[in-house]
Amino acid sequence: MGLLHGRLRPAEKEETIGLFQRGGLHILVATTVIEVGVDIPNATVMVIEQAERFGLAQLHQLRGRVGRGAHQSYCILSTGKLTETGQDRIRAMVESNDGFYLAEMDLKLRGPGEFFGTKQSGLPALRIANIVRDRELLELARSEAMALVESPPSSEELRRCVQFIREHWQRRYGLIEVG
Repeated sequence: MGLLHGRLRPAEKEETIGLFQRGGLHILVATTVIEVGVDIPNATVMVIEQAERFGLAQLHQLRGRVGRGAHQSYCILSTGKLTETGQDRIRAMVESNDGFYLAEMDLKLRGPGEFFGTKQSGLPALRIANIVRDRELLELARSEAMALVESPPSSEELRRCVQFIREHWQRRYGLIEVG
């Protein structure tokens, strides 16, 4: 049995992984340090404890560490008490192996977090749109903004637009003037 975690020196990690690859270890207890970049085809069983604490993308990455060889493999998700969102997350893992689908479900269930902050889940403080619900609208707004940059309006058109925004949206959304 071996132990692999992030506080090991790189040489110790390599030695432990090498032993496991060559069959010198039959069980490897590891933290999520094995999430990416570990390719051990003979690994056939993975147990993820407290699976409800991970996002779908991370669970999918962890699950991908087994089943790389010719033998049947299993990923066992061990959970504590599940919230409704936790149940949805585990259900999605059981029902799909599609990484794109799971990433989209992860975004819907956890939210994207902050783009310019430290919060890794939840909805960002967008005042006008919801990044998950209004995805198509936000994509349209982006393409319209790009078209505006490529073909800028005349000074008079721009002045009228700024005036309209000041009169109709400034107070409601707290828009500020950028000069």
